[in-house]
Amino acid sequence: MAFDISKIHIPSNPGIYLMKDCDGKIIYIGKAKNLKNRVRSYFLKNQNYKTQKLVENISDIEFVLTDNESEAFLLESNMIKKHRPKFNIELKDQQRYTYLRI
Repeated sequence: MAFDISKIHIPSNPGIYLMKDCDGKIIYIGKAKNLKNRVRSYFLKNQNYKTQKLVENISDIEFVLTDNESEAFLLESNMIKKHRPKFNIELKDQQRYTYLRI
């Protein structure tokens, strides 16, 4: 059964989102300046194959709010390294360093 995005409250704040499968396992982690706009974009028609497969596997979405986009960027990086979600192909390599230009 497809995940019904209209049944959840999505904040408009900056933060990260954790997409989970039917077993509660995190399958994708992303960040956004505006969580509502970003998460809704996954459910638009005409998505690429990878995004379609991701959406087919979503059973729940959890949100972690941050004060700003920079904080979300760092949290996303750390969470991807910790959980190593199936659909995240960026930042999986532990040898890569995440940096923030100031």
